[in-house]
Amino acid sequence: MASREQLEDWVDRWLKANQDAEKAGDWKPLAEFYTDDATYGWNIGPKEDVMCVNKDEIRDVALGLEMEGLENWVYEYQKVLIDEKQNEIVGFWKQIANKSDGSRDEIYGIGGSWFRLNDQLLIEWQRDFFDFGHVQKAFLKLIESGDLTPTMQKRIERSLAGEKLPGYYPLGEAPVPIW
Repeated sequence: MASREQLEDWVDRWLKANQDAEKAGDWKPLAEFYTDDATYGWNIGPKEDVMCVNKDEIRDVALGLEMEGLENWVYEYQKVLIDEKQNEIVGFWKQIANKSDGSRDEIYGIGGSWFRLNDQLLIEWQRDFFDFGHVQKAFLKLIESGDLTPTMQKRIERSLAGEKLPGYYPLGEAPVPIW
């Protein structure tokens, strides 16, 4: 098990790497925080879950495809809880869109990430949680105001057209349980 100090150091590095990713509009470098066989998943409403299995899929899908169109977004961590007995960390964040007029729209509700780290301080699994209803409402508002990025517009169009997106599974059918 890692010490409390080691986990606190990991949190500092993770938060800095997230801020760097937000500035660059590229979250793929965060893949270096994961084990080769890590899993990363979240629920996206009443019909589907997203689950990425292994570091490459996490980099390409969770940190790549799923973040395309969100280059103007930030995920400001508000609070981080550390459990050194289980090598687990929970971070609570806000989802904030920086709009073209300089204003910001924040998704209402609680969002966060739950991590389990191995003894080398790499992420074995990550599960995200957020209020999907409020996410939908925020995206509708961004569509109406014209502040949705063209990349995100294309993603939504593909999804509405029924295109099977990588990592998406009907509820309960992901290769690894969400919880």
